[in-house]
Amino acid sequence: MTTVTINATDGGSFDAYLAIPAGGKGPGLVLIQEIFGVNANMRALCDHYAALGYTAICPDLFWRQEPGVQLTDQTEAEWQRAFQLYNGFSEASGVEDLIATVDFLRGHEATGGKVGTLGYCLGGKLAFLMATRSDADANVSYYGVGLDGALGEVSAITKPLMLHTAGKDKFSSDETRAKVNAAIEGNHLIVQHVYPEQDHAFARVGGEHYDAKAADLANQRTATFLKETLS
Repeated sequence: MTTVTINATDGGSFDAYLAIPAGGKGPGLVLIQEIFGVNANMRALCDHYAALGYTAICPDLFWRQEPGVQLTDQTEAEWQRAFQLYNGFSEASGVEDLIATVDFLRGHEATGGKVGTLGYCLGGKLAFLMATRSDADANVSYYGVGLDGALGEVSAITKPLMLHTAGKDKFSSDETRAKVNAAIEGNHLIVQHVYPEQDHAFARVGGEHYDAKAADLANQRTATFLKETLS
């Protein structure tokens, strides 16, 4: 586990947390942060996927506003700061940084084979956009926020995409979920799993809406999907 520096395509550079599997090499996986930065949860996820054999990396996507953000979801002040950063965030620039991270992994000696992405919340939206705007080999979105604003891009998807959808997501609505369902229906590259009774961030360990059973099921589905698409 180490910190590496990646050059942004529009100038400047940003840090990323990198975890390499015990075997020294594995398929690449870009973990995409929530609105809390590259915090302990995201680093733990990188370590988890490295233990599963992936070369896992989590880039700092808030670096243009404030490098090194590490917030939790435990205090009101941190929530307010997280939403400030979210409101000041450029999705387009974030996608470019993620593409640069994918390219970095592909050129890294510890990466063997394909490279995918996996994101949560804000990262879930960005994983969806990586499916539409990048050549990442596979993408996984956990409760992506605002997917209805990017449904016009569905036709651009050329690689497998898995969506984990919370049926009672407080940052979404039944109408929004219906729009997403209609847009992806019949697309053989997209598989969606709906967790009817779950709220947003049901897979965030220690979070208010964490549900171990639903999280374990989603994570098992993700593990199988990544093994099938990145091996």
